[in-house]
Amino acid sequence: MINKRRHFLKSSLAAGVAPFISGGIAGAQIIGANNRLRLAVAGLNGRGKSHIDGFLGQKGVEIAYLIDPDKNVLAQRMADLRKKVEGKGLPFTTKGVSDVREALADKNLDALSIATPNHWHSLMTIWAAQAGKHVYVEKPMSHDVAEGRICVEAQQKYGVVIQHGTQRRSDAGIAGLSEAIRAGKFGRLKISYGYCCKPRGGIGFDKVAAPPKNLDWNLWRGPAEIDDYHANYAHYDWHWFWKTGNGDMNNQGTHQLDVAAWALDEDQTNPTRVMSLGGR
Repeated sequence: MINKRRHFLKSSLAAGVAPFISGGIAGAQIIGANNRLRLAVAGLNGRGKSHIDGFLGQKGVEIAYLIDPDKNVLAQRMADLRKKVEGKGLPFTTKGVSDVREALADKNLDALSIATPNHWHSLMTIWAAQAGKHVYVEKPMSHDVAEGRICVEAQQKYGVVIQHGTQRRSDAGIAGLSEAIRAGKFGRLKISYGYCCKPRGGIGFDKVAAPPKNLDWNLWRGPAEIDDYHANYAHYDWHWFWKTGNGDMNNQGTHQLDVAAWALDEDQTNPTRVMSLGGR
């Protein structure tokens, strides 16, 4: 299954143009011709909502598209954004679409911000690069190391900017604390722990069911090699299934391990011991 998925991503990169994207490749400029950054946000739950709010507060940024295969989620985010934009006395011009390819076909779009379920991250990144769009993609950029390398190849081939981020790296408080620790303000740091204890419900598939009418199941599953819909896929518990997520070590552990390592000197960042508890 992994090899099939990897071959699909490689084939997409080798093809030179993203499937179903018409027209020429847009220029790789950061700012569009009208001196505004026109961007699209894909995936509108959780982090996607934070992306919308973050971009809305930036000068010179226009949210041109909101993208989600769940029409209920899309409608709610469109309504929320309209209220905020018109509340500033500005015209509301954002388009709501279910398929990212529609946004990427827009030659005037400058960038794509990706906050979808994990299994879409690499393919959307590659498609966006092929269309000449810059990319911000939530962690993890890829499902495995091989997919990540393909994304790097796409960046090198098409010359766009691809930023892979976690929100804690943008937290001024955490950044300042890490800098103070490395500067020796609290003495020499000998050990660093990353700890998180979040309650999680049961992990396992719900019964097979028909997808809800508001969800475009084919678009949601995309490149993931899955057939049956289970009610706990949407919109969060997909994290706990390998074909769509990476488990809580990647979902939440990434943040704790990153911050713990960030505070250490550069030559001390390799872990000396790893253990797991809980059997999940």
